[in-house]
Amino acid sequence: MSRALGLHTREQRAWALYDWANSAFYTIVVTAVFPAWFTRSPAGALPVDEAQFAFRAATTIALCIAALASPLLGALADYAGKRKRYLGVSTACGVLATSALAWAGPGDWIFALVAFGVANVSATLAVVFYDSLLPAVAEPAEYDRVSSAGFAVGYIGGGLLFGANLVWLGRPDWFGREPDDAAFAISITFASVALWWGLFALPLLRRVREPRRVLESDELPTGAALRAALTRIGETLRALRGYRNAFLMLLAFLLYSDGINTIIRFASSFGAARGIDDATMLRALLAVQLVGFPAALLFGRLARAISPKRAILAALGVYMLVCVYASRMSTAVDFWILAMLVALVQGGSQALSRSLFASLIPRHKSAEFFAFFSLCEKFGAIFGPLFLTLAAWAGMPDGYAILSLGLFFVFGALALAKVDVAAGRRAAQEAEASLCTTQAGEARA
Repeated sequence: MSRALGLHTREQRAWALYDWANSAFYTIVVTAVFPAWFTRSPAGALPVDEAQFAFRAATTIALCIAALASPLLGALADYAGKRKRYLGVSTACGVLATSALAWAGPGDWIFALVAFGVANVSATLAVVFYDSLLPAVAEPAEYDRVSSAGFAVGYIGGGLLFGANLVWLGRPDWFGREPDDAAFAISITFASVALWWGLFALPLLRRVREPRRVLESDELPTGAALRAALTRIGETLRALRGYRNAFLMLLAFLLYSDGINTIIRFASSFGAARGIDDATMLRALLAVQLVGFPAALLFGRLARAISPKRAILAALGVYMLVCVYASRMSTAVDFWILAMLVALVQGGSQALSRSLFASLIPRHKSAEFFAFFSLCEKFGAIFGPLFLTLAAWAGMPDGYAILSLGLFFVFGALALAKVDVAAGRRAAQEAEASLCTTQAGEARA
């Protein structure tokens, strides 16, 4: 099956399995279970407004920490040549924090938020190192195919465990528990996600080779790693001016990922505000996982047919339609239609964004550049909720606020349209060739 997905080597299959592993955390913990469970159980004694504020504040703080830490850790990973080790440590922290959620009960809202925050930070940092390994398992011509296959595999993995957990949460009596034993069912759900994440991360850690360490011409192989990493961050920021198209891609991604992340994180609250029941929304979320699998693969083929840039622009057009339709949503049927539209483009747009950016940067500095890629994504996850909060504070009706999210996709598409992919790829290849020439000359000397 993995070969049919376009994962032709053992390293590519092991790399893609990490998407299978961590997608369960984002699908089940971040999106489906934790927000509602936190309000009803650990923070059940708090007023609803205070519980929701605490959850949003903790989420924002975690995203800020991850966003600010990722450039430094990305530079450290590149300088030390230890991307896999950093990925392993981040994964271990995330797995332990997720498993800790299984022990939280009524009144443990601070403990639950701390564990959730640590898991969020760890998952975010892990993705930085995971994405940076794409150039290590695929050639530039394979980026779109392998990245799309990774997202597709993630949809399968997240969907399978989510489906199993829905059965467990909905019918605990089938497994010898009391029908109203929700607390135990939730604990098993968190524990299953931790086990799934840790278990399926192992193939990457065992089979994917650590990329060869490459130093800049003025760097020593030993010395103060932190100083070298800080120097690299400054150099990467300056270098971005030389990689104009990579910079434009980052700007575009910052804008449209803001809209994507806001839709993902607030879909359930939008639905609840329109009177959509929890069961309907959970079934729709599971359907998104199932439809997202073939859709991500189809976007990989679409990229080969019309180019990754045009495929992403097409996805952004669908997201604009989603914002318009969501502003007028009133029934469960509307929610299902929106869920299917999002399922068609969510994985493909994210996969192609990752692969397109990878083709515009030097391979030996991928962790540093992907750290800024993650930085844009995480700040995008902050600006969207902030926009909705300010809109509510100003008295803007929900429908208009949702419609206004379309502006993120409009401006993101305009920035992406200015990216010259061919020129960007030439600049990245020239940087690689220049470094190889310099190192060859030093070796002869």
